[in-house]
Amino acid sequence: MKRSGKKAATDRNFVVALSRGLEVLRAFRPNDGLLGNQEIAARTNLPKPTISRLTYTLTKLGYLTPVPRFEKYQLAPSAMALGYAALANLGVRHLSEPYREDVMRETGGAVAVGGRDRLSMIYFGQSRNGLTLGVQLDVGSRIPIATTAMGRAYIWALPDDERAALLRELRDHYGSRWPKIRDGIERSGELVAKRGFAISAGEWQDDVHAVGVALQLNDGTGPYAFNCGAPAFRFTEDRLLDDIGPRLVAMVRNIEQALGGVAPQSRKAESKKSRSGGKVARVAEGI
Repeated sequence: MKRSGKKAATDRNFVVALSRGLEVLRAFRPNDGLLGNQEIAARTNLPKPTISRLTYTLTKLGYLTPVPRFEKYQLAPSAMALGYAALANLGVRHLSEPYREDVMRETGGAVAVGGRDRLSMIYFGQSRNGLTLGVQLDVGSRIPIATTAMGRAYIWALPDDERAALLRELRDHYGSRWPKIRDGIERSGELVAKRGFAISAGEWQDDVHAVGVALQLNDGTGPYAFNCGAPAFRFTEDRLLDDIGPRLVAMVRNIEQALGGVAPQSRKAESKKSRSGGKVARVAEGI
């Protein structure tokens, strides 16, 4: 979910109470189980008295289930139904499944599709077997946008103004670590321009190597991004560049065609990037 560029304090259309209620629901993560008001307050940076009122309201509305014995809450079926409804409306998830399964079998890597959730990418479809990754990621899992192949592919699929805004958010978030992370994003921009894919070789997790490719559609949704990853010993950097990357690009282009193709301006932008060579990555310079 993208955040509005407007400041809540000056946007008269922004409903603060609603945003705080949604922040409470967002505080629950996969495999969390139960959360108490104090834990929710810590995750949302909201005062505990405010959290108490919000959890009471969300309980009355059926989005949280109280567990009095532990003085904690868990997500109720009504909250989970929102997520399932969103997944059902993502045609790319269903249509891409056979393509993902094919690449998974051909490469031995896990293949996933995701979209942006603030400074993360969130998985909404995945194909993997039990031997694919030491880190088991499922639908709903979040990975950092700045250091992963999926996230970097997404970054370079954005229009220039949206990418610049996201890079500023990432700069503020990472602080002193930003120069090194920015360098990785810039290198990815060069690779996307030349080869159509981004890589992350141990930059997110030391033992995980992956390729990422963005999906561009002409219906106003997205962009989305796919990745294909495996343990580093299985996906060497040479294999990422010579085999996995081109294979994932071909898969995503086939999915784009099946979904109705990309917008004409996206193809033009891609062509322009390819001609610009090293200038592509330097969009991030100074940020």
